[in-house]
Amino acid sequence: MSEVTTKNTEVEPAPRQNTLIRDILAGGAVRAFLAIVLAMLIGGLLIATTSPSVQSALGYFFQRPADTFSAIWEAISGAYAALFRGAIYNYNAPNFLRAIKPITDTLNFATPLIAAGLGVALAFRVGLFNIGGRGQMLMGVAAGATVAFTVQAPIFIHLPLTIIAGLIGGMVWGGLVGFLKAKTGAHEVIMTIMLNFIAYYFISWLLATPGLLQRPGGSQPISAPTPETARFPLLFTAPLSVNAGFLVSLLAVLFVWWLIERSSLGFRMRAVGENPHAARAAGVNVGRTIVYAMGIAGALAGLAGINQMSGTITSGFENGIDAGIGFDAITVALLGRSRAFGVLWAGLLFGALKAGSFTMQTSQDIPVDIVLVVQALIVLFIAAPPLIRAIFFLPKEGSKTRTPRVKNAKKEVAA
Repeated sequence: MSEVTTKNTEVEPAPRQNTLIRDILAGGAVRAFLAIVLAMLIGGLLIATTSPSVQSALGYFFQRPADTFSAIWEAISGAYAALFRGAIYNYNAPNFLRAIKPITDTLNFATPLIAAGLGVALAFRVGLFNIGGRGQMLMGVAAGATVAFTVQAPIFIHLPLTIIAGLIGGMVWGGLVGFLKAKTGAHEVIMTIMLNFIAYYFISWLLATPGLLQRPGGSQPISAPTPETARFPLLFTAPLSVNAGFLVSLLAVLFVWWLIERSSLGFRMRAVGENPHAARAAGVNVGRTIVYAMGIAGALAGLAGINQMSGTITSGFENGIDAGIGFDAITVALLGRSRAFGVLWAGLLFGALKAGSFTMQTSQDIPVDIVLVVQALIVLFIAAPPLIRAIFFLPKEGSKTRTPRVKNAKKEVAA
């Protein structure tokens, strides 16, 4: 008998704290946060390059380079400080109410974005690309305005009827897409684009026709002011601007969360979104599920339209009352990763960007388009996780951390 000594390399798992850190870094929340940070950094570079003071300092950079860096810092810090003052807290305000008014403006801008974003996110979870938020909003406004201008009742009756009418208007417009897709296989992107145009020209006709939605005694395509009993009441006294529509949007967030994560219908929706063929084989009625999903998504977009008519634009609306929210909702849904509470935070972020952009423009003379560029960059980075991982050296999602450790093993081999 002879003894042969060999080395056997074994790999043991890394300590638990290392695995936890790796899981956090590989998560979607960290990628979303880093995408926002990177977009803000690039936005800061754009602000600096377009600043007249920076351009002037660059003319004598080699004589006094410190002036250039100082101008860059002042331009970027001044812009984002103005964004903060316009979106969160105005520390230059003369009193407390004026100081906290920006946060209420943010909530006001975020309210329709959250509702419409939920509609897009819900469709995403079912594997559908709903870019018909604009048309669904406009049809919700058309239905809600019909009830608002024809019904006379106390606010506790009139306002709920207006909301329900808006939900039904959006539901019919979204459900039509789901029905056609389920029955004919038509692509939802093409249908929603076409229905957006139909809804736009339909509400334009309503606003231009006397006796329908056109303001009585006028000739312009604009509606009468929303009746007081069909408006969302303010949650606080002036100058704070947030209204009860924000609370309705929060209820919509809870409803979508329960629907997708806790209900049997939500389970079927997620199954269809993951694999419609497997869901059909498991006994799920795929066509009916698609109709339900698009109908509910349309209702949520209709709620966003009612938020505009009864909360934001109460002095009379035109055919552009959607204000691009239907398309911004796609961005919100992407940033929120199609999760109800993710959409809530994404809507608040974009509401803050919109509210703060006006202060940036007035106090720092920075174009509002800079904020739009930042929003577009956020979408770009969110939609490209490998790019974020490459820039910040993040681990891949689902990868495991292991630390190689070498152990010596002895084996006896018969000669």
